[in-house]
Amino acid sequence: MKIALDVMGGDHAPVATMEGAMQALEDFGDDLEKLYLVGDEGAIKEQLSHLSYAHGKIEVVPSTEVVGMEESAVKSVRGKKNSSISVAVDLVKRGDAEAVVSAGNTGAAVAASTIKLRTIKGVERAGIASPLPNEHGPCNIVDAGANVDAKASHLLGYAIMGSVYARHVQGKKNPVVGLMSVGEEDSKGTDFTREVFGLLKESGLNFAGNVEGHDLFESAIDVVVCDGFVGNVILKSCEATAKVMFKWLKQDIKATPIRQMGALIAKDAFKATKERGSYETYGGSPLLGVNGICIIGHGSSSPRAVKNAIRVASEAVKHHVNPHIEEEMARSSDLLG
Repeated sequence: MKIALDVMGGDHAPVATMEGAMQALEDFGDDLEKLYLVGDEGAIKEQLSHLSYAHGKIEVVPSTEVVGMEESAVKSVRGKKNSSISVAVDLVKRGDAEAVVSAGNTGAAVAASTIKLRTIKGVERAGIASPLPNEHGPCNIVDAGANVDAKASHLLGYAIMGSVYARHVQGKKNPVVGLMSVGEEDSKGTDFTREVFGLLKESGLNFAGNVEGHDLFESAIDVVVCDGFVGNVILKSCEATAKVMFKWLKQDIKATPIRQMGALIAKDAFKATKERGSYETYGGSPLLGVNGICIIGHGSSSPRAVKNAIRVASEAVKHHVNPHIEEEMARSSDLLG
């Protein structure tokens, strides 16, 4: 398969993105026919001079502009037509690449993909599916920030697309869907969430009803739907909580020699726990619903995270996610309106 990488996207670009690209070629290069490296040609070639790589599988695609992390999404896409993210998405639009990966400005990646690629037939709004570590496997929050002003029908679409992704890419036979709310009872929530509840109940999906924060990590839930505002707050709050907990744990362990000795004994357990919840393990989040695969990485993506984001893109292409989404959206066309 052919994948376009936005080399200039991310806090540690282009060094981290380039190193991640090389790791991807080394670890699962058999699945990659071509890896387009999109960005500043001089910077890319400078990095390539320090790295070993498979020459035949890499093609450098020059771009002269970069979208900053704080720039307006739509304005940057329309005003910077030669930005690395726009050029990378253009490769997918033309059919030269099957997927685009970017750890840059999330809004710009969403805007570029939505404007240039358009949405799959039957999809009203694309949604970001961000996996969270759960005792029963990844729990995907949809939407995690693509669309903050959502309609009830949008959330039904997120549930359908999230279920398709969980089934075909993550191997869940009958994905369980939950609706994020403030209580498990059917009557709980706002007028908006109760409207969504009704649609999901009639959808034919494996709908488990309302879920709360603890369900994200403990319950056998594969897809949790919410609007992009709520989803993004949840995602960033979870990330910040995990980060500060490890910081406090490290501080408390260092407080006494006995604790430090105990920490040495439990070192492997600490490492395994950190690995289980690390965004680097998951790599990136798919933007479900656009005509082409778009994987959005964490802004501070390390080389390992970039490598795994490329892996996620490969898996989405391999399992034909978009044709399955179109098929399922067609089946639910009456409910979607």
